[in-house]
Amino acid sequence: MTKGNAFVIGATGQIGRAAVRALAEDGWDVTAASRGGGRDGTWPRDVRSVALDRDDDAALAAALGTGCDVLVDMVAMEERHAAQLTGLADRIGSAVVISSGAVYEDDKGRSFDTQAEPDGFPRYPVPIRETQPVVAPGGATYGTRKVAIERRLLAAGDRLPTTVLRAGAVHGPHCRTPREIHFVKRVLDGRPVRVLAHGGRSRFHPVHVSNVGELIRLAAARPGARVLNAGDPDVPTVAEISTAIDAVMGVGSELVLVDGPPPVGTVGETPWSGGHPVVYDMSAAERELGYRAVTGYAESLPATVEWLAGVLRHQDWREAFPKLSQRYAPDGDGPFDYAQEDAWLAGR
Repeated sequence: MTKGNAFVIGATGQIGRAAVRALAEDGWDVTAASRGGGRDGTWPRDVRSVALDRDDDAALAAALGTGCDVLVDMVAMEERHAAQLTGLADRIGSAVVISSGAVYEDDKGRSFDTQAEPDGFPRYPVPIRETQPVVAPGGATYGTRKVAIERRLLAAGDRLPTTVLRAGAVHGPHCRTPREIHFVKRVLDGRPVRVLAHGGRSRFHPVHVSNVGELIRLAAARPGARVLNAGDPDVPTVAEISTAIDAVMGVGSELVLVDGPPPVGTVGETPWSGGHPVVYDMSAAERELGYRAVTGYAESLPATVEWLAGVLRHQDWREAFPKLSQRYAPDGDGPFDYAQEDAWLAGR
């Protein structure tokens, strides 16, 4: 006997793969929807896959058919996607929608959106609870769009109970923008030094895809209108991450720790870098869902490194991760500008 019907949008993405697997293994009858209609090799055979362009309202309605007990949405990126779901509320028992910790702002209105400004990096409380203020809803940035989605869904909570998961720095295989590339590529390139700004103490709360999958599994079984953080049980510093990746890859490297921001260009900057820690409070998820993480950062790292190193050995990083390349290196080597790094090291 199944627990019910689950419909997953964005099923072949990084989080979607884990969500489908977690739900299917927990006894749900799962339909996995993605643009290409593909499958993941780790899914049980009885998972149904369908091709779906989620921006096509009629196609989504047709794919849902008579409805589902829970809908899980990995790719709600604009307010109209929330409106799309609430418009189908009569066919959906409950929903779980992925949001982001990027929605939070500090007591001076600083958020991830303001980092490029002088003194723009937010100074959040440690840890950040779900009651922390968020940016104003709108269409200008990733964070403002996510807030607009959250508000539309939560306002319809009586018709469509939705659990919103504010994810931290997602990691694991199949990521389109893997942060771990910063250190994995350096190992493959034979770089012996790791320059780390902010004394290597930066912390940016990670969350492994299997932990997000576990939160989705628990929320599906306990519907409600709520917002919950999604994070790992541990929040390593960037220096600890560097050392852990070296250990997985069987190398050792020298850590050059720089107090304060990057001394020149991007030297010492990493995808986790910041002058102040970003740590999410997970007590609400533990209290409301009984959440217990299924893995930690270091424990999950070998599989991530194996996948990423395999990709980089066969493809240029720009070709393998075009979204990452566009973000960090649209006109050059970006985080892998070794000439700039070597020049700084020689002159320090």
